[in-house]
Amino acid sequence: MKYRSRAEITAVILQSAATGATKTRLMYNAYLSYAQIKEYLRFLVENELLKYKEGTHLYKVTPKGREFLRVNEEINELVNPGYYNEKLKTIEL
Repeated sequence: MKYRSRAEITAVILQSAATGATKTRLMYNAYLSYAQIKEYLRFLVENELLKYKEGTHLYKVTPKGREFLRVNEEINELVNPGYYNEKLKTIEL
């Protein structure tokens, strides 16, 4: 597997949480270990990009997280014209 930036991993996690996802589902979608996903989720919740719903045990992307995805897509398009990453384009921003 190629090296992935923190921004790319963050985008995959946020996209995966678009409709709500468990910690395990996010871990599998982002190809991260349990220790890694815990650290990312802590960071994303603290920075209000994700929110955790206690009753359902689901993580869901916030409006701030959707804005991150939109800006991240714009940057990728500027850096790599014609860039298309299916995992990041499946969410409607």
